[in-house]
Amino acid sequence: MNILLLGPQGSGKGTQAELVLRNFHFYYLEAGDLLREAAKTDSQIDEMINKKGELAPDEIIFSLVTGKLEKDKPDRDGILFDGYPRSVAQYQLLKDWLAQGGKKVDLAILIKIGHEESIRRLSARRICKKCEKIWNLITPPTPPTETTCDCGGELYQREDDKPEAIKERLLLYEKVTGPLLEMLEGEGKLIEVGGERPIDRIYEEIDRIIKK
Repeated sequence: MNILLLGPQGSGKGTQAELVLRNFHFYYLEAGDLLREAAKTDSQIDEMINKKGELAPDEIIFSLVTGKLEKDKPDRDGILFDGYPRSVAQYQLLKDWLAQGGKKVDLAILIKIGHEESIRRLSARRICKKCEKIWNLITPPTPPTETTCDCGGELYQREDDKPEAIKERLLLYEKVTGPLLEMLEGEGKLIEVGGERPIDRIYEEIDRIIKK
């Protein structure tokens, strides 16, 4: 089974993915991690995702995703995709790639939260200048202080984690991902889960969905 875990920025996809992986044997792929790693050596990607908060072109992220999967997961099955694909074009590329191995996307779970909650969560995110650890000031575990990491490094807020930038990203998410959600719903693969609840309550529902 291959699963897409979708939702706007700040919806808690990563947290729920960690819980899924404790109870199910999936290979985990988080596209954001691949982009951040690529940004360390590619100035074009760094400019797009770290400085402007833009979405990477479909072909670039598809190449990163499939390159990683072909290296680690050659049978193209049992994959939990976190935050990928984000557009209809990315979904079509992924479907074609999976079909080459006789596989498909079986389920898409959408964690829904409102704009205000997304802004509240993301604007509380901080990153350590020293070790690059990501913290959130309102979501446990929180850092020792609002300005200091547990390694002693100074915490800072990225430009794209400020409220106005977040609003722009959310509008872009709706524009790009909205048509994908409609397509997945039309294919009977999309199930929505309310994301403005305690973490354990959200996971209980996701657990039931996967088991069913």
